[in-house]
Amino acid sequence: MSSQLRIGFVPEHFSTPLHFAQKYFGLNATLVPFPSGTGHMIQSLKAKEIDIGIGLTEGWIAGLGKEGEKAGYKLVGTYVETPLCWAISTGANRDLKDVTQLKGANVGVSRIGSGSYVMSFVLADQQGWLEPSQPAPFTFLPLQTFASLRQGVNEGTADFFMWEHFTSKRYYDNGEIKRIGEIYTPWSSWKIVVADAVAGDEARLGSMFEAINKGVKYFQEHLDEAVQYISTNLDYSEEDAREWLKTVRFADNVKGVDVEVVKRTKDILLKAGVIESGVQSLSPEAMISVSRK
Repeated sequence: MSSQLRIGFVPEHFSTPLHFAQKYFGLNATLVPFPSGTGHMIQSLKAKEIDIGIGLTEGWIAGLGKEGEKAGYKLVGTYVETPLCWAISTGANRDLKDVTQLKGANVGVSRIGSGSYVMSFVLADQQGWLEPSQPAPFTFLPLQTFASLRQGVNEGTADFFMWEHFTSKRYYDNGEIKRIGEIYTPWSSWKIVVADAVAGDEARLGSMFEAINKGVKYFQEHLDEAVQYISTNLDYSEEDAREWLKTVRFADNVKGVDVEVVKRTKDILLKAGVIESGVQSLSPEAMISVSRK
């Protein structure tokens, strides 16, 4: 077994503390980017291509709720404490103007099971569009990448898609896509998971938690450097990076997961029809490998 963990991450602004952890604090890992998000990481965890994933809470819990022990991973850490703002976007020249027009529409998602997929059900639940006789509130179009999603709404393949606000903002500013709404996750937004094969390796996991904690602390104490890194390397303007800093709070200690957050998330996903009650669906406690005390 390699001494280096293979950590999957989304190469967006949220990854900055991870960058600092590796640059300054000896994070012993190969960082594997997944621009298409959490759903792709779930596939790679099952395929044993990565050992750790840092992704969206709803994606991880949906995967565990659908596949149970077969999912091949468990929750071990809390990366971001604040909720995520999902912007709701359509094509620049489409006549869609607000969320109320989206019932029964074609929604672009990165992958089935991804955060963008899960949040479409949460949106439908909030709008009162979920009906037992019609379990799917939209037609889902897996388009893989953010670029393909933007192309999809402009070409008319998809009517709308949802993606993180600040990642989307520059494309509103340059006129490529149009914003018609937003929705916040009803839970803290980013969690860390571990593949079953390495879940018992406490030494390597402990070193990883320690390095990421130091990366988060450095991030908090060096915001100008964080802004410079984000605006230079991650396709964000300096202004947007500084605005994002006002909205986000990373965990001071990333080790462990609060079972109440998992319970609340699972309850909403059950209500939204993303997961169903069944034999293989794990309890919130069973989804967690490392709990917060």
